[in-house]
Amino acid sequence: MMEEYIDIRLKIKQFIVILSRICAAFVLIYILWLLCRVFLFDQFVIPTESMSPTLLPGDRVIVDKTIVGARLYSDFDFDPKGGELRSWRVRGMRQMKRNDIVVFNFPHHEGRINFIINNVYAKRCVALPGDTISIEEGYYRNNNHKGVLGLENAQNALHEMTDSMIWRQALYTMPFDGHLSWTIRNMGPLYIPRKGDIIPITAKEACVYRMLLEWETGKKVDFDWNSNTAKINGKEFTSHTFSHNYYFMAGDNVCDSNDSRYWGLVPEEYIVGVVRWVSYSLNKSDGELNKDRVFLSLMDN
Repeated sequence: MMEEYIDIRLKIKQFIVILSRICAAFVLIYILWLLCRVFLFDQFVIPTESMSPTLLPGDRVIVDKTIVGARLYSDFDFDPKGGELRSWRVRGMRQMKRNDIVVFNFPHHEGRINFIINNVYAKRCVALPGDTISIEEGYYRNNNHKGVLGLENAQNALHEMTDSMIWRQALYTMPFDGHLSWTIRNMGPLYIPRKGDIIPITAKEACVYRMLLEWETGKKVDFDWNSNTAKINGKEFTSHTFSHNYYFMAGDNVCDSNDSRYWGLVPEEYIVGVVRWVSYSLNKSDGELNKDRVFLSLMDN
């Protein structure tokens, strides 16, 4: 009887040891998964056709965080309605390149730069800090890049259109001011601010960079076209030293993409990483697996 009792206790002890090892293994796997998502790779779903045909609705894209460096939060008090981003970035393998496909937090809410953690976009970077970007008859032009930016076929289609063929609400672009009248066919030139740049501020710069200036200074910016002056909290100012790097992001589907043409530039801090692959894709219409897009590389797109 005593031997049976000891045998049962031994089996229970062995079961507890095995169970604890299994639990420890699951905890370790979960920790490794979290570390991978934070420092190495993460996956996002493409919901719209703004990057079509490069990215399609239903694509699951793998974002490489090691290229530009993982972003680490110093404050986890995230307001679902938006707030200030407090973070720092691990050193990456390289700087962002023109034509990189990038996932970033959408920066503009209610007329100001505002961080919402779960509101992310995927677009192509067509201008880096220090570049001057413009759109000429539907084509992206960058003073520091001689080749094609974005998807040339889509820009060919936009080039063939006239302004009257484009829905009025989609035609005009930021800063939506009649003194500039920029459109998706003809926009700019627009200089992309770089950290440390000292830029003279007239009414035009205050108009174009208003949200950036208000975000960096925390003060209200006004401008007057008649006097060609700008004021910050009612006090005239003539120059500004930018404290952040910015990027111009554009969808490949230039005729149907909500991007930097409409809402402006993306601060470097809002960038999540560079898209490297489509892991798999589910058709939005029927949920079926799109076999042609399983482990599809995007590094050369």
